[in-house]
Amino acid sequence: MGWNRRRPVIHIRSDGQIAKMRAAGLVVQRTLDALCAAVAPGVSTADLDAIAEKSIRDAGAVPSFKGYHGFPASICASVNDQVVHGIPSERQVLGPGDVISIDCGAILDGWHGDSAVTVPVGDVPPETKKLLDDCEESMWRGLAAVRDGGRLSDIGHAIESYVREAGAYGLVEEYGGHGIGTEMHMEPFIPNYGRPGKGARMRPGMCFAIEPMINLGSAHTDLLDDGWTVETKDGSLSAHFEHTVALTDDGPWVLTAADGGRAAFDRLGIPHAADRDPGR
Repeated sequence: MGWNRRRPVIHIRSDGQIAKMRAAGLVVQRTLDALCAAVAPGVSTADLDAIAEKSIRDAGAVPSFKGYHGFPASICASVNDQVVHGIPSERQVLGPGDVISIDCGAILDGWHGDSAVTVPVGDVPPETKKLLDDCEESMWRGLAAVRDGGRLSDIGHAIESYVREAGAYGLVEEYGGHGIGTEMHMEPFIPNYGRPGKGARMRPGMCFAIEPMINLGSAHTDLLDDGWTVETKDGSLSAHFEHTVALTDDGPWVLTAADGGRAAFDRLGIPHAADRDPGR
């Protein structure tokens, strides 16, 4: 879930606390897997919300989003030109060629996991598939910039650099990543753009949710009257991906990815901590 407010302290987590966040992250990962499998023409976003809540609660966890500042559902379901924070509804039924961003969070034993994917509904045009692929890759570039001694702005710089080279996209600036732990949204706010070498130094024990949002058209957005749903101002399609990551002595560990980020980090040549567990 995107965030655009700040709090004063960046917390350092112990290995034991990070292990608890990994458990929460796997609840989110398995829930998103179930949701992606359920996406099809004729399925409503309320149907997906019901699947998510059952999956989270069956795992002994609690949905992070439900009741958060009054949010009424267990997932954010943002379709087509909706960027983030879409409210699930019986009236919003998926059709062929749509895309849907599904943002999901869970609390397990007091610790949060937060992740999002954007998936197509059936076949989509090549430019739409490229939008989704490029947004996901920009997220991985941001995750790969999470390293001991690096600066916080290195994350946003890595995301922006990839997006600018990938295409004529609108990179959403109003919303971004955040710290995470015993609360879903914590310090620091992490923009998806900026110059490198700025901000606090990253240290082992810091945990972040990294989440770029890019549009096929303009970067400008509008907040709807429901107080939650963010849409592109020009009606263009949007994509949103997110993972929760912990920085460890061995490198980044993606707590909401089944393999801990191993495949992507190996491809990018980034030392990582994905071998801390078998992945599932």
